[in-house]
Amino acid sequence: MFDAALTTLVGIGIVFVGGVAYLQWYKWNVLNKVHKAFAPGYDPALELATHKVHPEDELERTFWTHKPRRKEQETIDHIVHGHEAGHYYILLGPKGSGKGTMVLDAMATCQADGVAMCDAHPDLEVFRLRFGKALNFEFNEDSQTGLFQRRDPREGGPRLDIERALNKLEKVALRSYQKRKKPLILVINNVHHFKNDDEGRNMLLQLQQKAEAWAASGIVTMVFTSDDFWPIHVMRMMASRMTVKSISNLTNNEATKAVSHMRSYSKHGPATEEEIDEVVTMVGGRLSYLNQVAKAKDMVSKAKHLLAVEKGWLLSQIGLIPDCDDDVMDEQKWSSCSWLLLQEFVKLRQQQEKERKEAIEAGTVDPGDSELPLPTIAYWKCRQIMTRADFMEDLDRLNVISTDIDLNVRPDSMLILHAAREVVEEEGFEELLENVRNRIDEIESLHRTRELTFKDVNEGDMVRLSVDKGGAKLYETLRGNTS
Repeated sequence: MFDAALTTLVGIGIVFVGGVAYLQWYKWNVLNKVHKAFAPGYDPALELATHKVHPEDELERTFWTHKPRRKEQETIDHIVHGHEAGHYYILLGPKGSGKGTMVLDAMATCQADGVAMCDAHPDLEVFRLRFGKALNFEFNEDSQTGLFQRRDPREGGPRLDIERALNKLEKVALRSYQKRKKPLILVINNVHHFKNDDEGRNMLLQLQQKAEAWAASGIVTMVFTSDDFWPIHVMRMMASRMTVKSISNLTNNEATKAVSHMRSYSKHGPATEEEIDEVVTMVGGRLSYLNQVAKAKDMVSKAKHLLAVEKGWLLSQIGLIPDCDDDVMDEQKWSSCSWLLLQEFVKLRQQQEKERKEAIEAGTVDPGDSELPLPTIAYWKCRQIMTRADFMEDLDRLNVISTDIDLNVRPDSMLILHAAREVVEEEGFEELLENVRNRIDEIESLHRTRELTFKDVNEGDMVRLSVDKGGAKLYETLRGNTS
């Protein structure tokens, strides 16, 4: 019995010591793997972006080398390279303006040394996997200690898993700062993809709390990018170290140089100055549009095609339906209010062109230097024009409008402005818009109307009603009295 008990105790002791040793090794290995995620040359996002489509190309051009260097690139480089500690940043700008490209460009110049990047997603479980991939963290799913645990470590949901990953990152950042003497960089791309509900806002708050604490200590600098303005509304309530950088479209001069630069890499050869000017006037300074146009054989035809597609998409989203049925009343209310705002943008553009023409005729402005920016309206005034405050976020989400950090609202792109102008200047648009708004009023009036039905009333009978503040009251029914 003594030998059996001794053997059992020794076996249990070996298992216990082995378990403790394995647990310590596993914790060390987890931190070591997260540390490798910030090593030079390791980043899944950068590796995918720098993948060579044509390996035989001697110049080994990557996707961003066809684009010119933007003026904001130097600031982004300082942030991503860890030279701007003490704050966390939000890059705010419309879709396709070059936010992600500039971040990847900055990561490429330093080989992603001390940088990790992942994309947001509406489903937090998907975001959990992407976040773990960026940090090289398995959320304890590769641990063998689960055989002895009573509860599943994932039982708390994705937000609890993400909190565990952030805690591991904090430990790694504290150790890393002692060697590097500069913060690690964590980029969360497209945070507007989080849902604007309790789960999405709580996720933003969770990330922001860590960003605030890490910025105060200088160990990690978080960078968020967003196409929409609603994350700023959510995050500014507790922001003390947040800095917002607005990324706008290129100016006409910058867009002209960009098209010339990108066209030089095209197999179709350089374009004339007239073609480039016409294209820039039509599509504006949006890099994503300029890139598509520069690669086309006929740039002008491509620009016109983009405009036609944009106009068709705009009408499919907020098209007006005359004499609409009550089933689509809410949709037409949203459409008519949206066109009230777009109509105001068109009127401002027409006023800009009129003032420029008068200035050119007066000789106070050089015709070659008279660039017209996108018309802007203050956010509070847009609410008054639309008569609805809740529609602004939907238009921003659809990339019909964009809002900057100064709360100025403008059309999302030059294509949107041109498409809206073609619709607004069509014959009969004013009557169509007025017809839809009147029809909405009629339907709402019908919904507010109540119908009283009296049974067992013969011809010649009279019903007496009295209307006061308490509503209609039925007094009596007089039969055979028509006086």
